[in-house]
Amino acid sequence: MAVAKAACLNHISRESSDIRRLADFYKEIFAFEEIESPNFEFKVIWLNLPGAFPMHLIERSPLTKLPEGPYSATSAVADPSHLPRGHHICFTVSNFDSFVQSLKDKGIETFQRSLPNGKVRQVFFFDPDGNGLEVASREDP
Repeated sequence: MAVAKAACLNHISRESSDIRRLADFYKEIFAFEEIESPNFEFKVIWLNLPGAFPMHLIERSPLTKLPEGPYSATSAVADPSHLPRGHHICFTVSNFDSFVQSLKDKGIETFQRSLPNGKVRQVFFFDPDGNGLEVASREDP
């Protein structure tokens, strides 16, 4: 029996040295909306994806030793073809083809594939801070 009862996703957080740039990216690409944020001793921007989940963007602490993104670590990985086996957040969209075309129009490097059964198409790419993203099509009948 699970320890947690009625667990659900509360939010996802991303640390960034430029939370405004990251907020603008998620608002433009996925239609996140900016919501009221508390006043911490560091800067935050809280976003919400209606019907889905909130994302908390947190100002990067200059005291941490963590890499800022997956391809700022010791072994660089800037290739989105590595993301199917790496850390990423996945969104599902109903306009997969036009979504992928919009990414290309914006100059965002992508990697595409489908699930083995061919019913779900996937596109992988990075946000401006190097966080992995996947967008999946709705399952084809």
